Amino acid sequence: MSTLVTLVLAAAPLVAGWSVHVWWLRSLLVTARRDPLTGLWTRDGFTTRATALLKDPRAVVVLADVDRFKQVNDTFGHAAGDALLKATADRLAHHAGRSGVAGRLGGDEFAAVLIDDHGTAAGLLTVLHRTLARPADGQNLDVHTTVSLGWVRAADFPGDDLSGLLRRADEAMYAAKQGRTGMRRAGLGWLFATVAGRRSGRHGARTSPPAVGVVA
Repeated sequence: MSTLVTLVLAAAPLVAGWSVHVWWLRSLLVTARRDPLTGLWTRDGFTTRATALLKDPRAVVVLADVDRFKQVNDTFGHAAGDALLKATADRLAHHAGRSGVAGRLGGDEFAAVLIDDHGTAAGLLTVLHRTLARPADGQNLDVHTTVSLGWVRAADFPGDDLSGLLRRADEAMYAAKQGRTGMRRAGLGWLFATVAGRRSGRHGARTSPPAVGVVA
C-alpha cells in the first residue's frame, strides 16, 4: 500500500467527522433563523434571502400587520393568538411560493418578497389580503380579524435597498391601517403617512372596537 493511500485512509475519519460537524453547525444556523412558532424565516434569515431576490426587477416587497392582535389575545387567549399568527404565516408563505420568501419580523408583523411574473401584483395582493382575513381555526374557535398590507415594487425605487423598501411598505401599511382601506401601495401618487400618522394609525387600530368574534 502506497504512502498516499495510507495517508488518505488515515485522514478519512477526520474528514468525515469535520463534514458532520460542519453540517451540524449549518443545521443549527438554519434552525436559529427560523421562527419556532410559524416556521418562517426570522429577520436575519429573511433579510439575507430577500436582498438576493431584489436583484430581480419583478420583485415586490410586502409588509403585513395583524389588526387588533392584542385584543385577540386578551379576548380569546394566547393559544388563539398563536393559531392566528400560524395561519397568517402559512397563507403568506403559500402566496410567496418557491420563487419568493416570507418572514416574521416580530410580534404580529410579517414581510415577504414576491416575484410578480405577470405584472399583476395588485390583483395578487388583493387575493392575498382576502386570504389573510379568513378565520383562523384554533382550539375549536374561529378567530376573526383583518390584516393590513403595504407593498411596493422594487423597480419603482431602484435606488432603495431592502431597508428603504421596507420603510416605504411600512408607511403604506400604516396609512392603509389608519384609513381602514386594508391595503395600500407605496409611491406613484400615494400619500405617505407621516410619523404621527403612522403612530395614530397604530394606536387607532389598537383602541378601536375589535372586529373579532367566535363562530359557534
